[in-house]
Amino acid sequence: MPKVVRQKRNNVSQGLSDAAAKTKAAHSIFKMNTDIGQHVLKNPGIAAAIVEKAELKQSDIVLEIGPGTGNLTAKILEKAKKCIAVELDPRMAAEVTKRFQSTPYQKRLDVILGDVMKTELPYFDVCISNTPYQISSPLTFKLLATSPAPRSCILMFQREFALRLFAKPGDKLYSRLSVNAQMWAKIDHIMKVGKNNFKPPPQVESSVIRMVPKNPRPQINYEEWDGLLRIVFVRKNKTLRSSFIGTMSIMDMLEGNYRTWCAQNDIPVEDGPAEVANDDAMVMDMGEEQEQAPEEPADEVMDMDDDDVPDFFKEETNARIEAALKNGASRKKRGKVAELVREKVRQVLEDDTNLGEKRARMCDENDFLKLLWAFNQKGIHFN
Repeated sequence: MPKVVRQKRNNVSQGLSDAAAKTKAAHSIFKMNTDIGQHVLKNPGIAAAIVEKAELKQSDIVLEIGPGTGNLTAKILEKAKKCIAVELDPRMAAEVTKRFQSTPYQKRLDVILGDVMKTELPYFDVCISNTPYQISSPLTFKLLATSPAPRSCILMFQREFALRLFAKPGDKLYSRLSVNAQMWAKIDHIMKVGKNNFKPPPQVESSVIRMVPKNPRPQINYEEWDGLLRIVFVRKNKTLRSSFIGTMSIMDMLEGNYRTWCAQNDIPVEDGPAEVANDDAMVMDMGEEQEQAPEEPADEVMDMDDDDVPDFFKEETNARIEAALKNGASRKKRGKVAELVREKVRQVLEDDTNLGEKRARMCDENDFLKLLWAFNQKGIHFN
């Protein structure tokens, strides 16, 4: 009679180790890709608080950007009519879809696979997002440009970026971003979120803000508005007079824009060399290029990243200015149009707005609107 083959105990342990290996392999599939900002919010209390601050209605359609494994999505589906989740990572899109299969929430979840910055967004009432930090700025302005505008956006950002969004005149982080965002929306800080509330933990602290787009939107030309802000915030601690009249490249650009505006509106331009070339004015202007607020360190004067600096600023260097001063270089003779534009800029800054001696970091939204309107009235444009 043949012997009965009994399963050895070590076979059982081998089976357990195989199962553990498979589990480990499954987990490794969902290793977070921090290169695209994958830091999953793991604290259910924070997730619940974020959704609570959104003040969702049962009829709301919610846009969620970067749902990850669906921790925020679950809280949203409890409150809203529908959740549209935009996910870049196919693994995460599959995971969040699988999580709500065979549940009452399945029909109320719509997962869109793709890059939110390249995706045409469907209609939504509220946006809730644990935002990948790499797209914080472009996403903010894409949401503000959405039509019809959402009722509100509850967004998680890197803390420093969030502080820049709602910084006020005089604050250290007040910048072009602050003015631009606050022109189109009312922005409030909701809560701080520590690193340990994420998996894996990011290297920076986070903050949640509420952004409520203004309705109706301000009736201004965005290119003109942003063009003005780019000039004044390249050196936000310089006086506005120095930012304009004291910067040769700016005056050259404004002269070109003025000529274009005159041509488009059939306004004759008297060209030719100006009668007087004031050498002292040139030296004064070039000296103003070096102006900084005495209370701010030099390395804090530059407000924007290099990519945000207009091309015409990159052509000017301190070495060139210092060499011109050292050699006593005189001002080249300006044409009549250049002198006319210079006088128009002076009138705007000193006579019409009285903002010539004010610094950009101390100006508010109304100051910049007043400045833009006065420039446009004299045919000076920035787009």
